Amino acid sequence: MDYYKLADLLFPNITKNPLEYEEIYPQRMLPVGAKVTRLGPSPTGFIHLGNLYGAFVDERLAHQSGGVFYLRIEDTDEKRQVEGAVEAIISSLEFFGVTFDEGVTKDGEKGNYAPYHQSQRSEIYQTYIKQMVRRGQAYPCFCTEEELNEIRETQECLKENPGYYGKWAKHRNLSLEEIQTRLDNKEAFVIRLRSQGTHDCEDEDIKMISVEDGIRGTLMMPENDQDVVLLKANGIPTYHFAHVVDDHLMRTSHVVRGAEWLPSLPIHVELFNTLEWPLPVYCHTAQLMKMENGNRRKLSKRKDPELSLDYYRSEGYHPKAVREYLMTILNSNYEEWRMENPNAPLDSFEFTVEKMSSSGTLFDLDKLNDISKDVLVKIPAAEIRQFLIDWSKAHRPELTGILEGDEEYLIKILDLGRNGNKLRKDFVFARQIFEFISYFYNDYFKIEDSYPENVSDDDAKSILYAYLESYDHQDDQTQWFDKIRQIASDKGYAAKPKDYKKNPELYKGHVGDVSTVIRIALMGRATSPDIWEIQQILGEEKSKERIIKALPFFNE
Repeated sequence: MDYYKLADLLFPNITKNPLEYEEIYPQRMLPVGAKVTRLGPSPTGFIHLGNLYGAFVDERLAHQSGGVFYLRIEDTDEKRQVEGAVEAIISSLEFFGVTFDEGVTKDGEKGNYAPYHQSQRSEIYQTYIKQMVRRGQAYPCFCTEEELNEIRETQECLKENPGYYGKWAKHRNLSLEEIQTRLDNKEAFVIRLRSQGTHDCEDEDIKMISVEDGIRGTLMMPENDQDVVLLKANGIPTYHFAHVVDDHLMRTSHVVRGAEWLPSLPIHVELFNTLEWPLPVYCHTAQLMKMENGNRRKLSKRKDPELSLDYYRSEGYHPKAVREYLMTILNSNYEEWRMENPNAPLDSFEFTVEKMSSSGTLFDLDKLNDISKDVLVKIPAAEIRQFLIDWSKAHRPELTGILEGDEEYLIKILDLGRNGNKLRKDFVFARQIFEFISYFYNDYFKIEDSYPENVSDDDAKSILYAYLESYDHQDDQTQWFDKIRQIASDKGYAAKPKDYKKNPELYKGHVGDVSTVIRIALMGRATSPDIWEIQQILGEEKSKERIIKALPFFNE
């Protein structure tokens, strides 16, 4: 076979030499030990937690080593592309604090290794494919879908390994004349790898390869024996080939991807070896799991809304909280470090792939919520206010006017219980925050809880009248509570809970029941931050107004 002639026959318009691309995309001038990482999502319109999880690993590896983190869009599958998906990917990752040094941006591409859209790199891929054909490392395959299905069905019947390899590779050894005839007949073809892997032998004779995974350590795997498709009939490469060429030319040092790609690793190892390129460090992350009925299962796009990043944005999780939580599941020693360094910036933690889990990583929404409380309590109220406003503009525009209205009022609300030694951790995410503070706004105030069962309607009415009569907005907290105690005593309730506990038969209840009546009238809820502080924020007029409005309820 004259492979040079075959290569020219298949790719007559490819005139560049691979060495030219090696010069166009030279080795990066970076410090010793600097890592080059990339995120390579497909523009399918669904950006998920796994993308952010992997991006966080990429970003930490690159930036803490003085390296480069870039965004490459792997858009070779035209059928799956969704309009606006690239912009959605960039904005979502940007929202969660993931920044790129080069690659695709909202305003185009930046960087010396462009283009960063795989769909714009066809000539590069075909140049390397042509070289492989010249070397006898790749060949054209004209098999139709029907023929491939027949091969697959026969393999199933014979209980042989599925795939296109060895004796099943029908077009592996076509003559130049046969190929010319098929081309003259306009038959569609793909380009396949002429794998050098072992096949048609007993299992014990299968050759194994050793690969050092950055997370999982030494992996022993059967070498690839499949003549996989490298270039599709439309001239577009498969992921297998495109990512190998791009990672080499863009000088990627570490490839972070999900465990679902492990079965493909032997293919990629063979391609790097065939092209005589150094293998990057592959880091296969663990799958994100969740507990269900006592068992772990993989997070599902269909079953679990929390897999989508849109979920966290629409609910209003603060990006700092999400990043903090992700770090706890990314590195096993992070939580211990955080306890020792409670106020240190996250970026000062030394992230390592060696501390990542190689088994399923448990994603726990409850733990995220707990961490979110810890994170938000440290964020200034003014910053939370702006975060709420930005969230409302995107997801609850009817709230924007309210939140933007009185800046000082909202900041006082958000600061409630966040001063002193024992901080209240009431805030989790934006939607929950507004629900929590909504009683401060008349349009959203409502009675949600019932009055204590041991307080009769007559008593509740009497308590509120007495409270209204004694109300003085200038009272300090001690004076205010002394009046509550007095009302309790006057109405037959213990002034101190411990007195009621000792002699419950002597009282209708205790001062806590009395304050709950007042609390519900003012806030609509049986539990809330300190009543006196809330009244100071509401103001005298609004506080009295709510007590007065609550009184007719007891006349019904």
